Amino acid sequence: MEWRNLYRGFLMGISDLVPGVSGGTIAFILGIYDQLLISISGLFSKDWKKHIGFILPLGIGMGATIILFSKVISYLLKHYHEPTQYFFLGLIIGVIPFVSKQAGLRKNFKLHHMILMILIAAALASAAFIKPVEPVLISQLSMKSAVILFFSGWAGSMAMLLPGVSGSFVLLLIGVYSTVITAISDFNIPVLLVTGCGIVVGFIVSSKLIRFLLGHYRTGMFTVIMGLIIGSIFVIFPGIPESGTPYVMSIIAIITGLIVANILNGVGEKKA
Repeated sequence: MEWRNLYRGFLMGISDLVPGVSGGTIAFILGIYDQLLISISGLFSKDWKKHIGFILPLGIGMGATIILFSKVISYLLKHYHEPTQYFFLGLIIGVIPFVSKQAGLRKNFKLHHMILMILIAAALASAAFIKPVEPVLISQLSMKSAVILFFSGWAGSMAMLLPGVSGSFVLLLIGVYSTVITAISDFNIPVLLVTGCGIVVGFIVSSKLIRFLLGHYRTGMFTVIMGLIIGSIFVIFPGIPESGTPYVMSIIAIITGLIVANILNGVGEKKA
């Protein structure tokens, strides 16, 4: 068992609770992204025992964090929205040099790659102006709500694996984010079970697809990833804070995020 994945799962779980921040980005920073894809897609192969030691501690760390910190993150986003968003903004900005280095941007990126990256960043940034579906809190399951939650979990998990795309943000756009967060806080087993099944299916399907694309079209895939990460900056940007305490707290938060990203980048480079 790779028990150090507990703290990696903790970091990924925290990020996945915040709309606009991707657990895939954190996996990328930590240098475990490729191994994550390999292990997820290998869970249902004959070599599953080889991969369970990597995935299980990571899943425990993520699951425990999501359960324990869902109320904390909700509180911070409600009462300290701008500083919290600025911390994650610093984290995302801080990862760009690391991802650029992994992508070999100066060596591998041609003009068409740069254009595609800008277009993808602009497309994701424009999502910040899309009005989310009016949320309806689902606490009891019907056939219709079960189908909605299953496919919402599927969509969210596929987004979660892509650096720069937030599973929480996708759930927010679909209109089920409040349902999922409330279900976690209240430990609503039926809702969590149905959504969780969708998440598992999404992880399996998307991990195989992303791994294939990275293996056969690595530079093109890195172009997409870079565009998504840059675009996510605009998605989570909360605006200029008011003067006074919120302004100072936001400056401290973004600097802290940059420092944390730099520390994690060092961990990721050692892992790579």
